[in-house]
Amino acid sequence: MPGENLSRDEAQERAALLSVDGYEVSLDLRSAVGAAEAGARTFRSVTTIRFRCAEPGAASFADLIAPSVTAVSLNGRDLDPGEVFDGTRIRLEDLAAENELVVDAQCAYSRTGEGMHRFVDPEDGETYLYTQYEPADSRRVFANFEQPDLKAPFRFEVRAPEGWVVWSNGVGELTDGVWQFAETKPISTYITAVVAGPYHYVTDSYSRTFDDGTTLEIPLGAMCRKGLAPHFDADDVFLVTKQGLDFFHDHFDYPYPFGKYDQAFVPEYNLGAMENPGLVTFREEYIFRGKVTQASYEGRANVILHEMAHMWFGDLVTMEWWDDLWLKESFADFMGAFALVGATRFEDGWITFANRRKAWAYRADQLPSTHPITADIRDLQDAKLNFDGITYAKGASVLKQLVAYVGQDAFLEGARRYFKRNAYGNTRLGDLLSALEETSGRDLAAWSRAWLQTAGVNSLTPQVILDADGRVAELSVLQEAAESHPELRPHRVAVGLYRRGTGPDGQPGPLERYARAETDVDGPRTVVGELVGADAPDLVLVNDDDLTYCKIRFDENSLATLRELLGDITDPLARALCWSALWNLTRDGLMPARDFVGLVLRFAGRESDIGVLQMLHAWADSALTHYTAPDWRATGGRLLAQGAQKELRLAEPGSQHQLTWARFFAAVASERADLRLLQDLLDGTAKIDGLDVDQELRWALLEPLAAHGIADESALAAELARDDTASGKRHQVRCLAARPSAAVKAQAWAQVVESDALSNALVEATIAGFAQPSQRELLAPYAGKYFAAIERIWAERSIQIGMDVVKGLFPSLQDSQETLDATDAWLTAHESAAPALRRLVLEARDDLARALRGQRRDAATAG
Repeated sequence: MPGENLSRDEAQERAALLSVDGYEVSLDLRSAVGAAEAGARTFRSVTTIRFRCAEPGAASFADLIAPSVTAVSLNGRDLDPGEVFDGTRIRLEDLAAENELVVDAQCAYSRTGEGMHRFVDPEDGETYLYTQYEPADSRRVFANFEQPDLKAPFRFEVRAPEGWVVWSNGVGELTDGVWQFAETKPISTYITAVVAGPYHYVTDSYSRTFDDGTTLEIPLGAMCRKGLAPHFDADDVFLVTKQGLDFFHDHFDYPYPFGKYDQAFVPEYNLGAMENPGLVTFREEYIFRGKVTQASYEGRANVILHEMAHMWFGDLVTMEWWDDLWLKESFADFMGAFALVGATRFEDGWITFANRRKAWAYRADQLPSTHPITADIRDLQDAKLNFDGITYAKGASVLKQLVAYVGQDAFLEGARRYFKRNAYGNTRLGDLLSALEETSGRDLAAWSRAWLQTAGVNSLTPQVILDADGRVAELSVLQEAAESHPELRPHRVAVGLYRRGTGPDGQPGPLERYARAETDVDGPRTVVGELVGADAPDLVLVNDDDLTYCKIRFDENSLATLRELLGDITDPLARALCWSALWNLTRDGLMPARDFVGLVLRFAGRESDIGVLQMLHAWADSALTHYTAPDWRATGGRLLAQGAQKELRLAEPGSQHQLTWARFFAAVASERADLRLLQDLLDGTAKIDGLDVDQELRWALLEPLAAHGIADESALAAELARDDTASGKRHQVRCLAARPSAAVKAQAWAQVVESDALSNALVEATIAGFAQPSQRELLAPYAGKYFAAIERIWAERSIQIGMDVVKGLFPSLQDSQETLDATDAWLTAHESAAPALRRLVLEARDDLARALRGQRRDAATAG
């Protein structure tokens, strides 16, 4: 039988045959503490599944990944585990119309964040457990039918070490040493959850009275490790939670259906968060140990709201198969931003969406692996890789376009009908479209084909013709598409005209919009008649207000204006859109990377939106590392460090801008004097008024010192002694791997590639430290080793660790034709390798090829 993978065809066949009535799962987690026996540490898992079969006498299978199975019984008949269990599946033959399967297994605790993850806190020795399943890892914890369309009610019971508290999707209570949990509504296997351990737990409550006089009471809880309790701002988590519940009840007209609402912030988490109904899990990095900017709080609030939107989009109504993953992720991504702006203090959330989320989508949509929003997901490996910028950010952008197209009221009414019509069921694309067609009165078939069923991103460029009097005689929008994905789409856009006015003192004023027109762009050229006769613009911004999903281009006059006056645009969203467009020009090799760096040096210091500023820093660093000509990198790095230090000293003392510039200065510092300043800030012999060098900032200053050979192993050990926590350990591991030594690199490589002893979090930290832009020569020998190792890694490790290694260790810093040729050679020689592995290598190849094109463009400018 096949291994861990599950194909769509197998899932469809099993869904046509089986219907599941309920699960009873009993877990004994007392083995999580104390000495482990030889081999993998395991726990007992006993599962009872009641299910029906449409064809009595037929055969099927249940899913389970476990070191061993003690007993299997089907309809009271004992089966030999050695005969029916192959390590990933339990063969079920001669099924009756109604069936009961009981599986008693020993399941393994995880160190990769997949299944039942076990973490021991180095600070106090406490053990913490949590589960993470999506898309298909609940079978590592209990036997089941692991596919989203075989929903069922679940009843969990858990035995845990004395003194622990256990949480699951339903309300639980401790009776005679066993945690018993209320039966869930019908849900999919991948959103069941268990969290257990000595967590710090805070409670609150939410109440909502509806128009009919009924009241909904939702118990709220939030938890984290005890070591993080002093930093846990649960009040703000509860504030955003209540604001979100109010917002979604206002707009969805469907009461929250899952009883309680716990939120667990857990260690060594692979994702941002997971929408388990009644027990949402988050990475604990959303608890801030030091000073952070408002962008960090906004990001956390967005994730809280994203996961909450899933209670309706994904949990209440779930896609049949991972082809329609977008039905939950695109909606949650859109609704997260929609609720952020509509319900919380973060009223500029659409700026972050335009600047950060869409950048993720634009990159993903130009890779050779791009796919339609409604993707072709053949199996679980495909599904794992499709949690990407297309499914999330592009899908959300397209929904934002759909709202502009059909109207917000029609869109929300369609969502309300969709929930009520499909509650606790599974859906496909057509189910949603039919609801939206009813409420909008529009035929969405053509829209769906263009936006959901084709791949690629369009470019929109303004073309302006002026008359003899200097007014607009014609303004048109040109639409283009890549040759590989030639689809031209209908776009609802706003076109804004901007000009520089005159201030009250007669001096040139800011760059502001003076005319705007909304229009439907369709086809290669669309004339915007409404703007005929307008005064000549200094800047034309297509997709003003960010209504559609496209790459914004500029006419020559507009681009010249931005080079001189970008910082004078007063509207923060318009400014963010211009920055995003300029970055796309840089990535596409249409603007020299050093020019983009120059724009950041000239104008980033005037950026008011802290999230945009942080993105500008990331883009400038990426431009320097990947897109500038090699012989200009040292100059560019020196200029960026000088500019960052200047803005650091000019920033308001104690401000979030000061903190952001401090972190950027540390990221780009390489000259001796700059590194000495970092060391002096660490030692306290240098001070910058208002800059609090807290523990998190200390680690940020230490990494470049380690990478340049100044902070040695003893200095990093001393820092860990100062911060002997799980977070401190991750920072130390990253800094240790960053040191410029051949022996250090060999050790880091061996720890990740030749051993599986490290947890997922420490694998991630080691990889992050290993590849330093200042160490290209030192890393050169690992290009060949990478291609020799990746197929073995993919076969031997879990898919999460495999993805981390294949993506993180690709030799992108060996940015030469030789590396590109080596990548092509591997792809040619490994045509039969796992499609998901080939996809990751193809994506890395495309990034490398793009970088080389950018470097050639930048070098041509210098020449």
